[in-house]
Order: sequence, then structure tokens, then C-alpha cells
Amino acid sequence: MSDNVEIATIEILNGIQGSIAQLRTETLARFDKLEASLRKDRRNAAGMLVMMRATAGDFDARVSEVEERVTAPEARAL
Repeated sequence: MSDNVEIATIEILNGIQGSIAQLRTETLARFDKLEASLRKDRRNAAGMLVMMRATAGDFDARVSEVEERVTAPEARAL
């Protein structure tokens, strides 16, 4: 009877060890995918920031041009 218990215990422990190894492999694969996704998101965020700055700069230039057009007639009227 004790031989059966020892064999069963060893089989259970081997099963647990296999499950842990499989979990570790799956976890590492998920981390790799997450890392790749984070790199992609960082790159996309940097691109969006560049586009936002360019858009804000263009908007500022256009508003300044309109302000100059408005102030020029006002200056002549005085």
C-alpha cells in the first residue's frame, strides 16, 4: 500500500512540475507579445505627438496671419 502512495505522490508532483513549466512558457510568451505591443504603442504615441505639434504650429501660424490681417486695417484707420 505504501508503494502505491509513494508512486501516486511522485506522479502528482511530476504533474505539478509539468504544469508549472507549461505555465512559465505561456507566461513568457505573453510577456513577449505584451512587450512588442508596448513598443508599437510607444512608437504610435510618439508619431501622434509629432503630428499634434505640427498641427498646433500650423494652426498658430494661421491664427497669427488672421490677426495681422485684422490689425492692419485697424492701424490704418487710426
